[in-house]
Amino acid sequence: MLDMAIVFGTLILALVLFATGKVRYDIVALIALLIVTIAGIVDPMDAFLGFGHPAVITVAAVLIVSKGLQNSGLIDILTRWVARIGDGEVRQIFSLTGIVALLSAFMNNIGALALMMPVAIRTARKSGRSPSYLLMPIAFGSLLGGMITLIGTPPNIIIATYRVQNGGDPFLIFDFAYVGLGVAICGILFISLIGWRLIPIRQSPASQEDLFAVKDYLTEVRVPEKSKLAGKMIVDIGTATEAEVMVVGIIRNGRKIVAPSVYETILEDDILIIKADSADLQTLLDATRLELTGKDDVTEEVIGSETVGIIEAIVKPDSPILDRTAYSANLRWIHGLNLLAVAREGGRIRDRLNQIRFQPGDILLIQGKKDAIVAALPKIGCLPLAERGLRIGGPKWILLAILIFGSALGISALGFLPVQITFSAAVVLMILTSIVSLRDAYDSVEWPIIILLGAMIPVGQALETSGGAALIAGSIVTAASTFPPEATLLLLLVITMFLSDLVNNAASTVLMAPIAIGIALDMGASIDPFLMAVAIGASCAFLTPIGHQSNTLVMGPGGYRFTDYWRMGLVLEIIIVIVSIPLLLIFWPMY
Repeated sequence: MLDMAIVFGTLILALVLFATGKVRYDIVALIALLIVTIAGIVDPMDAFLGFGHPAVITVAAVLIVSKGLQNSGLIDILTRWVARIGDGEVRQIFSLTGIVALLSAFMNNIGALALMMPVAIRTARKSGRSPSYLLMPIAFGSLLGGMITLIGTPPNIIIATYRVQNGGDPFLIFDFAYVGLGVAICGILFISLIGWRLIPIRQSPASQEDLFAVKDYLTEVRVPEKSKLAGKMIVDIGTATEAEVMVVGIIRNGRKIVAPSVYETILEDDILIIKADSADLQTLLDATRLELTGKDDVTEEVIGSETVGIIEAIVKPDSPILDRTAYSANLRWIHGLNLLAVAREGGRIRDRLNQIRFQPGDILLIQGKKDAIVAALPKIGCLPLAERGLRIGGPKWILLAILIFGSALGISALGFLPVQITFSAAVVLMILTSIVSLRDAYDSVEWPIIILLGAMIPVGQALETSGGAALIAGSIVTAASTFPPEATLLLLLVITMFLSDLVNNAASTVLMAPIAIGIALDMGASIDPFLMAVAIGASCAFLTPIGHQSNTLVMGPGGYRFTDYWRMGLVLEIIIVIVSIPLLLIFWPMY
């Protein structure tokens, strides 16, 4: 009983920390693992065996393969195809949501969404509408698509391992499609025909276009003869004045120097292209005696070139720059990036840039050398959102990438080799053929997710070995005992759905899978429909922006509020329950 009490206390603590988000989810998982290990519930020799679990290996391999598919040039084909969709809202939403769902069935949800977000934003702007009517649908589509295959989402991979551990044969790649495909189709049809109409339009098309009107903050100033800045470096401007200004370009003898180094020497008669608001500009002029050139039509083109670009990027939920400023994150010093503007929840933040602490979903307008931007974005945990004269992509190894991926998929689907082996082999082949570089391979793995899984798997086993899972399972069976057996399956699905709206879907799966097995054993039923119910429920984080990273990513670009998600998400979850329960009973009978 003491072990059970410790496990329950640990899980309650973990769930509270997961839901509040005060501590990142991978650290929460490690805390939970350490508690049950120190308490003696998990043997110290077994504490870190979870990191070698097939589910963990498979998730890491799928993430790397997803990067290979992105590098292959697939975005070009998709962009050209989407360009022919037309201006109709229903057609645009159906096409984009369907594409994202299809991609999510075979690659990482976030990767699929990242591919299509720039396409969706360009489509919305081209149609003269706010991106908010497209972004939430494609985010939800990425979750629906993950239900279709074994590799579509971590919950499915975890569920497959629990079946093996309980004496069953491994689920094959497309076993999840029996229920997941029907759910995804119904979900996409609802979103395309009705659901998008429930989304509040938070951002007018015009204000979205002008969100980053950088030209309003660009000014040309001339360095006069005998100026005290002449002969000094750009970095010395900070010691000459307290004004927040940024030198984004220099015109010297008719030659333009874009995104100059902070160590660039300022010369007499240089024209500095300054990015600053009116108050900071006046402070700079008063302190340095620089002269305005009188040019009042400075445009963004003057701060870009063949080698220097401007890009909009979105801050990921697990970015290392979270709660840091541009200065403390060393965007300029280490990565060579100039932060030009920040937007949050659909509106530009007017505070001083060096005082803004980054949050998940923030949109950053960044200037820098194009190769520096490409190298820096993965390191600072940002995704390209809408490029301004910048193209990010790798070599077009489309056929080779599809061949490698398709072979791994086929061998797993036929049951010749387990998925963790085939996709690990696919990773090696993609690296050897230069589709994915070693740096890309390591950078593409979402290490917080790996830590979460590796740490929570032993915690889930502790819930089982302590008797906690059996106790919860017995309580659920008792609560539903006056109803038909199908009601227990329904209750399990709804509980998992609710949990996934508050905590990471992988964590909810690790916690609910042992309970699902306990319920099946108590009822003398097959574990398959109950495991599949957990898999479906864990992918239904449609009520909040915190349940899944896809929802968090579109919050900023769409200008959504926390309470906007349930408007479409609640109806969608009800539809999923109505559709999935009959499909579960047909394809995975209880008895």
